[in-house]
Amino acid sequence: MNERVLVLDFGGQYKELIARAVRGLSVYSEIRAGDIGVDEIRRLAPIGVILTGGPNSVYLPDSPKCDPALFSLGIPILGICYGMQMMCHMLGGEVAPGEAGEYGRVMVTPVVKGEPSALFCIGRRGDPCGQSPAGGEPFDALMSHRDAVTRLPKGFTVTATSPLCIAACEDADRKLYGVQFHPETAHTEGGREIMQRFIYDVCGASGDYKLDDYIESQISQIRQQAGDRKILLALSGGVDSSVCASLLSKAVPDRLTCIFVDHGFMRLNEGDEIERVFSKRRLRFVRINAQKRFLARLKGVADPELKRKLIGEEFIRVFEDEATKLGDIPLLAQGTIYPDIVESGGVHGATIKSHHNVGGLPESLAFDEVIEPLSGLFKDEVRILGKKLGLPASLVNRQPFPGPGLAIRIMGDVTEAKLEVLRAADAIFREELAGTRPRPDQYFAVLTDTRSVGVKGDDRTYDPVIALRAVTTDDFMTCEYTPLPHKTLSRISSRITSEIPSVSRIVYDITSKPPATVEWE
Repeated sequence: MNERVLVLDFGGQYKELIARAVRGLSVYSEIRAGDIGVDEIRRLAPIGVILTGGPNSVYLPDSPKCDPALFSLGIPILGICYGMQMMCHMLGGEVAPGEAGEYGRVMVTPVVKGEPSALFCIGRRGDPCGQSPAGGEPFDALMSHRDAVTRLPKGFTVTATSPLCIAACEDADRKLYGVQFHPETAHTEGGREIMQRFIYDVCGASGDYKLDDYIESQISQIRQQAGDRKILLALSGGVDSSVCASLLSKAVPDRLTCIFVDHGFMRLNEGDEIERVFSKRRLRFVRINAQKRFLARLKGVADPELKRKLIGEEFIRVFEDEATKLGDIPLLAQGTIYPDIVESGGVHGATIKSHHNVGGLPESLAFDEVIEPLSGLFKDEVRILGKKLGLPASLVNRQPFPGPGLAIRIMGDVTEAKLEVLRAADAIFREELAGTRPRPDQYFAVLTDTRSVGVKGDDRTYDPVIALRAVTTDDFMTCEYTPLPHKTLSRISSRITSEIPSVSRIVYDITSKPPATVEWE
């Protein structure tokens, strides 16, 4: 049994980033609903509890709350954003709407009165105040709130401030800590050190969790869930489904069939490349060419959410048809990862976009169960897992490609003519960036539904605008746009407009996430 930190979810979009940050410190983390009872918490025996952010106001009667007895268990607790506000509110403090919110990077200044805070000064390596970004000196932190703590509960002290609020507080005697900002994100300077100090200095962790443990535990869970039943894996050829295939083949090597459905929305020559790679591997590989079937299903459909749901449903129907042909295969496996679940609504969160393999699944399935062994991992963890499982670098390091493919990179309805244009533009963009160092983590072209006047060969044109998108990210929950050199962008624009007759204008997307998402739809 590993040491465990519980992450109690109150609807925060960054809940899995918190869990990932804890696991990155070699401590096992587990996400549970925010209203979990104290009896269950005692049974799980965590060394610490972290309360996530969330979109609600704690002073409203229907806002989510934790079990009040949680604060009397003697377990170290860290409240983040809404979690800090909820803790202060439930323990007798006051939370109120602020005159103005704080969003984005905000300067936070530690307050030292008497003994320094365990979170901001003396760390596990004994570093003195001021020796790290999260030490005694001011640092930038990611804020996303309007409500603020205006009066602390009895026993609490202020340990950091921002221009508009109490940025951190604590009752060290009861091991209760709160931060209004988000140390789990890369946008907070020294955030990892703050998390480390809570986990090691306050909770007393020894760091006994490694990703190898995840492989062994998942193999055991897959075998337990599958029993002697066969499994059909929806294989896209991307990083997630490839790692999923490798993990499943270790668990049930003789009962796994991998089906690759070519829905017609793949990038240039991609279907053939996937078949070349996986038909040579030691697994049962089946390719289904269903291009006409999917294109007919999306005819006239412009709404992105409906596209995703229709594609998700059609995927399932194809898998059901093939499972029937192949015999009794009662289990469906998918390479779903946690960002898919978060953006599709998760447990408490708002739906950002329905991923075809989560929010796009139909209510009725012909399969008995769905197996998703990667659903608790981020993309970077999946890549690490792939390397540990012995997958080639060409697969492990492949940039993400959404399940619905180019269908959600075409604004408006999807046609074969539009797909041909986008495939060509996307291929040029990817070819030009193939040798770029450092290379963006994801980059692609989008066929917008905006038309623009142009001139080619002295003739007037009026064609769709192509948008280019390239981002840099560690977790795909947040990202920054990649500032590609103007010379590179100019060359790409020249090639696309010269080689594709129906394109005469290129734009480059310089929006980060948030407020945008990585994909356009």
